[in-house]
Amino acid sequence: MITIKDIARVAGVSHTTVSRALNGSSLIKKETRDKIEKIAAEMNYIPNYSAKSLVMKKSYTIGLFFSSIEQGTSASFLVDAMKGIHHVLDENYNLTVHGIDGIKHFDAILPQRFDGILVMSQSDADNAFIYHVKKMGIPLVVLNRQLEDPSIMNVVAGDREGVKEAIDYAAAQGHRKFAIIEGKAGFKSAAERKQGFIDSLIANRLPLVPEYFVSGDYGIESGYEAMASLLSLPDPPSIVFCANDDMAIGAMNACYANGIPVPERMSLIGFDNIVFSRYTNPALTTIHRPVAEISKLGTTKLIELMDHPDAEPERVFVKTSLVVRQSVASV
Repeated sequence: MITIKDIARVAGVSHTTVSRALNGSSLIKKETRDKIEKIAAEMNYIPNYSAKSLVMKKSYTIGLFFSSIEQGTSASFLVDAMKGIHHVLDENYNLTVHGIDGIKHFDAILPQRFDGILVMSQSDADNAFIYHVKKMGIPLVVLNRQLEDPSIMNVVAGDREGVKEAIDYAAAQGHRKFAIIEGKAGFKSAAERKQGFIDSLIANRLPLVPEYFVSGDYGIESGYEAMASLLSLPDPPSIVFCANDDMAIGAMNACYANGIPVPERMSLIGFDNIVFSRYTNPALTTIHRPVAEISKLGTTKLIELMDHPDAEPERVFVKTSLVVRQSVASV
Protein backbone atom coordinates (compact mmCIF):
# COMPACT_ATOMS: atom_id res chain seq x y z
CA MET A 1 0.00 0.00 0.00
CA ILE A 2 1.39 3.39 -1.04
CA THR A 3 1.97 5.85 1.83
CA ILE A 4 2.83 9.55 1.97
CA LYS A 5 6.42 8.54 2.81
CA ASP A 6 6.66 6.74 -0.55
CA ILE A 7 5.38 9.86 -2.32
CA ALA A 8 7.81 12.02 -0.33
CA ARG A 9 10.72 9.82 -1.43
CA VAL A 10 9.82 10.16 -5.12
CA ALA A 11 9.06 13.89 -4.85
CA GLY A 12 12.25 14.61 -2.89
CA VAL A 13 10.41 16.40 -0.06
CA SER A 14 9.47 15.61 3.53
CA HIS A 15 6.39 13.56 4.34
CA THR A 16 5.05 16.61 6.23
CA THR A 17 5.16 18.60 2.99
CA VAL A 18 3.31 15.79 1.19
CA SER A 19 0.65 15.67 3.90
CA ARG A 20 0.12 19.41 3.75
CA ALA A 21 0.01 19.44 -0.04
CA LEU A 22 -2.57 16.66 -0.24
CA ASN A 23 -4.71 18.47 2.33
CA GLY A 24 -4.65 21.66 0.26
CA SER A 25 -2.54 23.69 2.70
CA SER A 26 -1.80 27.26 1.61
CA LEU A 27 1.65 26.87 3.19
CA ILE A 28 2.74 24.81 0.17
CA LYS A 29 3.47 26.56 -3.13
CA LYS A 30 1.08 25.74 -5.94
CA GLU A 31 3.74 24.23 -8.20
CA THR A 32 4.91 21.96 -5.38
CA ARG A 33 1.33 20.98 -4.56
CA ASP A 34 0.56 20.21 -8.21
CA LYS A 35 3.72 18.12 -8.50
CA ILE A 36 2.88 16.10 -5.38
CA GLU A 37 -0.73 15.55 -6.44
CA LYS A 38 0.45 14.33 -9.85
CA ILE A 39 2.88 11.87 -8.28
CA ALA A 40 0.21 10.65 -5.85
CA ALA A 41 -2.19 10.02 -8.73
CA GLU A 42 0.46 8.16 -10.76
CA MET A 43 1.25 5.96 -7.75
CA ASN A 44 -2.48 5.28 -7.15
CA TYR A 45 -2.27 6.67 -3.64
CA ILE A 46 -5.41 6.08 -1.53
CA PRO A 47 -5.71 8.38 1.50
CA ASN A 48 -6.06 6.87 4.95
CA TYR A 49 -9.09 8.78 6.15
CA SER A 50 -8.94 7.38 9.67
CA ALA A 51 -5.45 8.75 10.17
CA LYS A 52 -6.37 11.94 8.34
CA SER A 53 -9.34 12.44 10.65
CA LEU A 54 -7.13 12.16 13.73
CA VAL A 55 -4.62 14.67 12.38
CA MET A 56 -7.18 17.18 11.09
CA LYS A 57 -9.64 16.61 13.98
CA LYS A 58 -12.43 16.09 11.47
CA SER A 59 -14.72 13.13 10.80
CA TYR A 60 -15.05 13.82 7.04
CA THR A 61 -18.70 12.84 7.40
CA ILE A 62 -21.78 14.88 6.50
CA GLY A 63 -25.12 13.69 7.86
CA LEU A 64 -28.29 14.00 5.77
CA PHE A 65 -31.37 13.61 7.96
CA PHE A 66 -34.94 13.28 6.67
CA SER A 67 -38.00 13.55 8.91
CA SER A 68 -38.67 9.96 7.93
CA ILE A 69 -37.23 7.61 5.33
CA GLU A 70 -40.21 5.25 5.32
CA GLN A 71 -43.11 7.72 5.47
CA GLY A 72 -43.60 10.80 3.30
CA THR A 73 -40.25 10.55 1.49
CA SER A 74 -40.62 9.27 -2.07
CA ALA A 75 -37.77 7.58 -3.92
CA SER A 76 -37.56 10.44 -6.42
CA PHE A 77 -37.37 13.01 -3.59
CA LEU A 78 -34.48 11.07 -2.02
CA VAL A 79 -32.64 10.72 -5.33
CA ASP A 80 -32.98 14.42 -6.19
CA ALA A 81 -31.71 15.41 -2.75
CA MET A 82 -28.66 13.14 -3.08
CA LYS A 83 -28.00 14.36 -6.61
CA GLY A 84 -27.89 17.99 -5.49
CA ILE A 85 -25.63 17.27 -2.53
CA HIS A 86 -23.12 15.20 -4.48
CA HIS A 87 -22.90 17.95 -7.09
CA VAL A 88 -21.21 20.10 -4.44
CA LEU A 89 -19.77 17.77 -1.80
CA ASP A 90 -16.06 17.15 -1.94
CA GLU A 91 -15.13 13.53 -2.74
CA ASN A 92 -13.17 13.41 0.53
CA TYR A 93 -16.43 13.48 2.48
CA ASN A 94 -18.74 10.59 3.28
CA LEU A 95 -22.48 11.23 3.21
CA THR A 96 -24.65 9.24 5.62
CA VAL A 97 -28.46 9.19 5.33
CA HIS A 98 -30.85 8.81 8.28
CA GLY A 99 -34.49 9.20 9.29
CA ILE A 100 -35.00 11.35 12.37
CA ASP A 101 -37.99 9.23 13.40
CA GLY A 102 -35.67 6.22 13.62
CA ILE A 103 -33.26 7.81 16.12
CA LYS A 104 -33.97 6.62 19.66
CA HIS A 105 -31.43 8.87 21.39
CA PHE A 106 -29.71 12.03 20.21
CA ASP A 107 -26.61 11.31 22.33
CA ALA A 108 -24.75 9.88 19.33
CA ILE A 109 -25.21 13.08 17.30
CA LEU A 110 -21.88 14.65 18.20
CA PRO A 111 -19.28 16.94 16.55
CA GLN A 112 -16.84 14.00 16.66
CA ARG A 113 -19.13 12.08 14.29
CA PHE A 114 -20.34 14.82 11.97
CA ASP A 115 -18.51 17.80 10.47
CA GLY A 116 -21.86 19.15 9.31
CA ILE A 117 -25.52 18.18 9.13
CA LEU A 118 -28.24 18.80 6.54
CA VAL A 119 -31.82 18.32 7.71
CA MET A 120 -34.36 17.75 4.94
CA SER A 121 -37.19 18.71 7.26
CA GLN A 122 -40.85 18.02 6.60
CA SER A 123 -42.38 18.37 10.05
CA ASP A 124 -42.31 20.58 13.15
CA ALA A 125 -41.60 17.34 15.02
CA ASP A 126 -38.00 17.67 13.75
CA ASN A 127 -37.39 20.71 15.96
CA ALA A 128 -36.09 18.71 18.93
CA PHE A 129 -33.43 17.15 16.69
CA ILE A 130 -32.60 20.47 15.00
CA TYR A 131 -32.04 22.23 18.32
CA HIS A 132 -29.96 19.33 19.63
CA VAL A 133 -27.64 19.70 16.62
CA LYS A 134 -27.48 23.45 17.18
CA LYS A 135 -26.69 22.96 20.88
CA MET A 136 -23.86 20.58 19.98
CA GLY A 137 -22.31 23.29 17.82
CA ILE A 138 -22.40 21.18 14.64
CA PRO A 139 -22.70 23.31 11.47
CA LEU A 140 -26.32 22.95 10.38
CA VAL A 141 -28.51 23.84 7.41
CA VAL A 142 -32.23 23.05 7.39
CA LEU A 143 -33.71 22.42 3.94
CA ASN A 144 -37.24 22.11 2.61
CA ARG A 145 -39.21 23.51 5.60
CA GLN A 146 -39.36 27.20 6.45
CA LEU A 147 -38.26 27.89 10.03
CA GLU A 148 -39.29 30.77 12.21
CA ASP A 149 -35.84 30.91 13.86
CA PRO A 150 -33.54 33.34 11.98
CA SER A 151 -30.47 31.96 13.76
CA ILE A 152 -30.53 28.77 11.66
CA MET A 153 -29.43 28.61 8.02
CA ASN A 154 -32.55 27.73 6.01
CA VAL A 155 -33.03 26.91 2.29
CA VAL A 156 -36.63 26.39 1.16
CA ALA A 157 -38.90 26.37 -1.89
CA GLY A 158 -41.87 28.68 -2.29
CA ASP A 159 -44.49 25.89 -2.15
CA ARG A 160 -47.37 28.20 -1.30
CA GLU A 161 -46.66 30.58 -4.19
CA GLY A 162 -46.11 27.68 -6.57
CA VAL A 163 -49.51 26.15 -5.81
CA LYS A 164 -51.26 29.50 -6.12
CA GLU A 165 -49.72 29.96 -9.59
CA ALA A 166 -50.98 26.53 -10.67
CA ILE A 167 -54.52 27.04 -9.37
CA ASP A 168 -54.63 30.52 -10.94
CA TYR A 169 -53.70 28.87 -14.25
CA ALA A 170 -56.50 26.30 -13.92
CA ALA A 171 -59.01 29.01 -13.02
CA ALA A 172 -57.97 30.88 -16.18
CA GLN A 173 -58.83 27.70 -18.11
CA GLY A 174 -62.41 28.05 -16.88
CA HIS A 175 -62.46 25.61 -13.94
CA ARG A 176 -64.75 26.52 -11.04
CA LYS A 177 -65.07 23.33 -8.97
CA PHE A 178 -61.69 22.73 -7.32
CA ALA A 179 -60.79 19.90 -4.94
CA ILE A 180 -57.55 19.12 -3.11
CA ILE A 181 -55.99 15.87 -1.97
CA GLU A 182 -53.88 17.09 0.93
CA GLY A 183 -50.41 15.93 1.96
CA LYS A 184 -49.40 14.14 5.14
CA ALA A 185 -50.90 15.64 8.29
CA GLY A 186 -48.34 17.54 10.37
CA PHE A 187 -45.96 18.15 7.48
CA LYS A 188 -45.18 21.81 6.85
CA SER A 189 -45.16 21.18 3.09
CA ALA A 190 -48.75 19.89 3.26
CA ALA A 191 -49.88 23.01 5.15
CA GLU A 192 -48.07 25.39 2.76
CA ARG A 193 -49.52 23.73 -0.35
CA LYS A 194 -53.02 23.72 1.10
CA GLN A 195 -52.69 27.41 1.92
CA GLY A 196 -51.57 28.20 -1.63
CA PHE A 197 -54.65 26.35 -2.90
CA ILE A 198 -56.92 28.37 -0.60
CA ASP A 199 -55.16 31.64 -1.48
CA SER A 200 -55.91 31.14 -5.16
CA LEU A 201 -59.57 30.20 -4.63
CA ILE A 202 -60.10 33.31 -2.53
CA ALA A 203 -58.25 35.54 -5.02
CA ASN A 204 -60.34 34.13 -7.89
CA ARG A 205 -63.58 34.36 -5.87
CA LEU A 206 -64.21 30.63 -6.15
CA PRO A 207 -66.10 28.55 -3.56
CA LEU A 208 -64.26 26.56 -0.87
CA VAL A 209 -66.35 23.39 -0.63
CA PRO A 210 -65.61 21.36 2.54
CA GLU A 211 -66.35 18.05 0.78
CA TYR A 212 -63.65 18.89 -1.77
CA PHE A 213 -60.90 18.88 0.88
CA VAL A 214 -59.71 15.27 1.24
CA SER A 215 -56.84 13.86 3.31
CA GLY A 216 -53.86 12.03 1.82
CA ASP A 217 -50.44 10.95 3.06
CA TYR A 218 -48.24 11.55 -0.02
CA GLY A 219 -48.52 7.88 -1.00
CA ILE A 220 -49.92 6.63 -4.33
CA GLU A 221 -52.55 4.51 -2.58
CA SER A 222 -53.88 7.47 -0.61
CA GLY A 223 -54.24 9.42 -3.87
CA TYR A 224 -56.24 6.54 -5.36
CA GLU A 225 -58.55 6.27 -2.34
CA ALA A 226 -59.04 10.04 -2.01
CA MET A 227 -59.97 10.38 -5.69
CA ALA A 228 -62.41 7.47 -5.42
CA SER A 229 -64.03 9.34 -2.53
CA LEU A 230 -64.30 12.55 -4.57
CA LEU A 231 -65.78 10.70 -7.55
CA SER A 232 -68.49 9.23 -5.31
CA LEU A 233 -69.81 12.70 -4.38
CA PRO A 234 -73.22 13.71 -5.85
CA ASP A 235 -71.50 16.72 -7.46
CA PRO A 236 -67.83 15.85 -8.10
CA PRO A 237 -65.21 18.54 -8.80
CA SER A 238 -63.95 19.24 -12.32
CA ILE A 239 -60.30 19.50 -11.24
CA VAL A 240 -58.24 18.10 -8.38
CA PHE A 241 -54.96 19.44 -7.06
CA CYS A 242 -52.86 16.68 -5.49
CA ALA A 243 -50.21 17.77 -2.98
CA ASN A 244 -47.60 15.61 -4.70
CA ASP A 245 -47.17 13.71 -7.97
CA ASP A 246 -47.34 10.27 -6.36
CA MET A 247 -50.88 10.97 -5.15
CA ALA A 248 -51.74 12.49 -8.55
CA ILE A 249 -50.68 9.24 -10.24
CA GLY A 250 -52.86 7.28 -7.80
CA ALA A 251 -55.73 9.69 -8.48
CA MET A 252 -55.34 9.27 -12.24
CA ASN A 253 -55.59 5.51 -11.89
CA ALA A 254 -58.73 5.87 -9.78
CA CYS A 255 -60.29 7.95 -12.55
CA TYR A 256 -59.62 5.29 -15.16
CA ALA A 257 -60.83 2.53 -12.83
CA ASN A 258 -64.13 4.41 -12.56
CA GLY A 259 -64.41 5.10 -16.28
CA ILE A 260 -63.59 8.82 -15.94
CA PRO A 261 -61.24 10.00 -18.72
CA VAL A 262 -58.49 12.53 -17.87
CA PRO A 263 -58.66 15.40 -18.73
CA GLU A 264 -61.98 15.24 -20.61
CA ARG A 265 -64.05 14.70 -17.46
CA MET A 266 -61.49 15.24 -14.70
CA SER A 267 -58.41 17.46 -14.69
CA LEU A 268 -55.42 16.87 -12.42
CA ILE A 269 -52.49 18.90 -11.11
CA GLY A 270 -49.60 17.43 -9.15
CA PHE A 271 -46.63 18.80 -7.26
CA ASP A 272 -42.88 17.96 -7.43
CA ASN A 273 -42.41 17.19 -11.14
CA ILE A 274 -41.00 13.73 -10.51
CA VAL A 275 -39.55 11.94 -13.52
CA PHE A 276 -42.66 9.73 -13.95
CA SER A 277 -44.99 12.74 -14.24
CA ARG A 278 -44.08 13.32 -17.88
CA TYR A 279 -44.77 9.66 -18.77
CA THR A 280 -48.31 9.35 -17.38
CA ASN A 281 -51.14 9.22 -19.91
CA PRO A 282 -51.91 12.05 -20.25
CA ALA A 283 -48.69 13.71 -19.09
CA LEU A 284 -49.22 15.38 -15.72
CA THR A 285 -49.38 19.14 -15.27
CA THR A 286 -47.40 19.77 -12.10
CA ILE A 287 -45.33 22.22 -10.10
CA HIS A 288 -41.60 21.78 -10.39
CA ARG A 289 -40.03 21.86 -6.96
CA PRO A 290 -36.26 22.06 -7.43
CA VAL A 291 -35.23 19.60 -4.71
CA ALA A 292 -31.82 19.06 -6.33
CA GLU A 293 -31.24 22.82 -6.46
CA ILE A 294 -32.34 23.24 -2.83
CA SER A 295 -29.96 20.45 -1.77
CA LYS A 296 -27.12 21.84 -3.87
CA LEU A 297 -27.51 25.35 -2.46
CA GLY A 298 -27.94 24.00 1.08
CA THR A 299 -24.72 21.98 0.80
CA THR A 300 -22.87 25.07 -0.45
CA LYS A 301 -24.16 27.00 2.58
CA LEU A 302 -23.14 24.15 4.91
CA ILE A 303 -19.58 24.13 3.58
CA GLU A 304 -19.44 27.90 4.11
CA LEU A 305 -20.55 27.39 7.71
CA MET A 306 -17.97 24.64 8.23
CA ASP A 307 -15.21 26.91 6.91
CA HIS A 308 -16.53 30.05 8.63
CA PRO A 309 -18.51 29.12 11.77
CA ASP A 310 -19.29 32.78 12.48
CA ALA A 311 -21.04 33.29 9.11
CA GLU A 312 -24.41 35.03 9.40
CA PRO A 313 -27.37 32.61 9.01
CA GLU A 314 -29.92 33.46 6.32
CA ARG A 315 -33.12 32.17 4.76
CA VAL A 316 -32.88 31.47 1.03
CA PHE A 317 -35.94 30.86 -1.15
CA VAL A 318 -35.71 28.79 -4.34
CA LYS A 319 -38.53 29.47 -6.81
CA THR A 320 -40.90 26.77 -8.00
CA SER A 321 -42.27 26.77 -11.56
CA LEU A 322 -45.44 25.53 -13.23
CA VAL A 323 -44.99 22.74 -15.80
CA VAL A 324 -48.02 22.70 -18.11
CA ARG A 325 -48.70 19.36 -19.77
CA GLN A 326 -51.92 17.61 -20.85
CA SER A 327 -53.81 16.73 -17.66
CA VAL A 328 -55.72 20.03 -17.37
CA ALA A 329 -58.57 20.61 -19.82
CA SER A 330 -59.83 24.01 -20.90
CA VAL A 331 -63.46 24.27 -19.85
